Amino acid sequence: MITLALSKGRIFDETLPLLKAAGIEVLEDPEKSRKLILATNRPDVRVVLVRATDVPTYVQHGGADLGVVGKDTLLESGSEGLYQPLDLQIAQCRISVAVRDGFDYAAAVKQGSRLKVATKYVAIARDFFASKGVHVDLIKLYGSMELAPLTGLADAIVDLVSTGSTLKANHLVEVERIMDISSRLVVNQAALKLKQAPIRSIIDAFASAIAK
Repeated sequence: MITLALSKGRIFDETLPLLKAAGIEVLEDPEKSRKLILATNRPDVRVVLVRATDVPTYVQHGGADLGVVGKDTLLESGSEGLYQPLDLQIAQCRISVAVRDGFDYAAAVKQGSRLKVATKYVAIARDFFASKGVHVDLIKLYGSMELAPLTGLADAIVDLVSTGSTLKANHLVEVERIMDISSRLVVNQAALKLKQAPIRSIIDAFASAIAK
């Protein structure tokens, strides 16, 4: 049995065409089913639904043989012991710094004052501002990041940005792009040795689908 860990939402939806290229079709819609383990048209392949942040853990510790996870999650939670054969080029977005419209970010950074930054990407934000020599106080939040500058909790946020429409709707502006993000295929190294042929065939099918 080959077990693939996916998270619901955009990554799941954008992985489906790649699975189809590998001859794998998920038999149930995760949005309509309460099941956390979904069968496929292949008796030897199943999909487990986990939180995006848990995908690397499941794959690393053998709860799944493969997984699809955003580069942001891998950077933030660590990817020790994971083989990353492919950038799948799906679920593309970016991690950026955003501030309240009218806040002079450039002046604040130049003056060397301490910035209060709200984010769930603490490690990424810390590394980014450290590389610029900017002193920051990091505030860990798990959601509704846009509220932080509007309520005075923070001067800036570091968050995923896709279209930018959520920022605009909340009167925030993107001031720096930290990095581009897409989803990666990750593989358990022990599984790759034990189940080499079936896993390699999935990797190769994914690679061919991306190249088209």
